[in-house]
Amino acid sequence: MKENLSSSSVWSSIGQKLHKNKKNLISVLLFLLLAALTFSAICKGNDMTEVAKAVRKMDVWYLFGAMGLGIFFVSAEGLMICYLLRALGNPIAAGRCIKYSFIGFFYSGITPSATGGQPMQLYHMKKDGLKISESTVVLMTVAVLYKFVLVVIGLFMLLFGYHPLKNYLGSYMWLFYLGLLLNTVLVIFLLIVMFGPKLFHNIVTGVERFCVRFHLLKHSEERIEKLSGFAEKYRETVQFFAGHKGKIVAVTLFTVLQRCSVFFLTYLVYLGFHLKGTDALTVMMLQASVYIAVDMLPLPGAQGITELMYKSIFAGVFPGTFLTASMCVSRGINFYFLLITSAILTVVVYILEKRHKGFRVEETTGTGRRYDRKSGGKTTEIVE
Repeated sequence: MKENLSSSSVWSSIGQKLHKNKKNLISVLLFLLLAALTFSAICKGNDMTEVAKAVRKMDVWYLFGAMGLGIFFVSAEGLMICYLLRALGNPIAAGRCIKYSFIGFFYSGITPSATGGQPMQLYHMKKDGLKISESTVVLMTVAVLYKFVLVVIGLFMLLFGYHPLKNYLGSYMWLFYLGLLLNTVLVIFLLIVMFGPKLFHNIVTGVERFCVRFHLLKHSEERIEKLSGFAEKYRETVQFFAGHKGKIVAVTLFTVLQRCSVFFLTYLVYLGFHLKGTDALTVMMLQASVYIAVDMLPLPGAQGITELMYKSIFAGVFPGTFLTASMCVSRGINFYFLLITSAILTVVVYILEKRHKGFRVEETTGTGRRYDRKSGGKTTEIVE
């Protein structure tokens, strides 16, 4: 009877956890489905044996260099987080902040529109004893600058490289325009929130009244309060900007370097296949156009559309079998390799945290006791 009750409680616990993590489970399943469909699309119409041969011919040093740039791309965000947290008076180690960036990359990669990254970063920052208010300001600063730099790069490409960009992108030019437009609108929206909180409140109230009038939404003071609180957090980011202008400029320039590193990664792949005829700036511009086009799409990791767009616009750069081979290497490193690395690090962090929770030291009068959850709450004295 006890065994049945125990079994029942176990399954009940599992059921509760599954229900609690339902959204995460759906995100993972959607990610795996898209990954399978993408892999199937890549294989269709390609001799994967020849593609594998082409990949094996790649210079291994360029491959390692590309992987190094991928690691730098994710780690750079951690360095920026560390720099800004220290500016707020938090003497935090760079390694811990790099941990946050890899965790953020993993959850962003498996959730639509990369919505899962920042909440998980905040969760781990809070667990490490950092103030939620300061962590929020830092992450928002990094996010705003990331979007701002992406828009500036996109506008720069349109102004100084429109004709070659149009020739290479062809039928995908509209997707580039859409991606640039969505990112620009988001940046403008964030600027309104940060520099005009009253204007933002009036806009939110007006939109809410419009939706209520046409029965699209029910009136909710709680919703307006939440949005106003959201605006207040961004106002704190503005105050941070105003008090640390030099540091913001430094982080902006470092963000440009970070973005360019992942664009240059594809050029290293190009060199690794011993190809010639296309300069680094052109390859970087094309890779940047892919990032801008798919950045705001509501798909986990923008899977599928990224690969289709890559094969279309890089067809004039990588000849024959090298096109699919370069996509497998470039996309494999700048997304899947980094995602797997991030997943492993996230699992390691989770195991270490569980182990830390399993054994805690309870201070008693004059003696320490070790509490072991695995042994049903038994305590053992610590021998000093």
